[in-house]
Amino acid sequence: MPAESQAILWFVGRLLLGGLFVVGGIHHFFTLPGITQALAARGVPAAKLVLLSGSVFQILAGLALILGFYPAWAALGLVVFTVAASVLLVNFWDMEGPARASTINTWQSNLAIIGGLLVATAYSL
Repeated sequence: MPAESQAILWFVGRLLLGGLFVVGGIHHFFTLPGITQALAARGVPAAKLVLLSGSVFQILAGLALILGFYPAWAALGLVVFTVAASVLLVNFWDMEGPARASTINTWQSNLAIIGGLLVATAYSL
């Protein structure tokens, strides 16, 4: 594959992965009460501060990935963020029925996103 095609694919991949986190982080600022309550219900201390700092982190790391600014570190940071957010908020093990099935699908999607971030990390090294 020509180098130009690889560069385009590399950028589009970073744009899609990083953009997911940028948009998600911005969205959190419009849904603070609900997410803060969910974190507090799971025993997270200073839930609002944790949510705000995590949202800022995911926006900045997403932008870094998109712009190619230390993309390996940005991607690894987003892996850690995704794992932590999944454990805190995507708790399928506490659910039953259709809610559990839907939440398991979210976990699977998050695992696929982590896979993409690991590929981005490997490509960046």
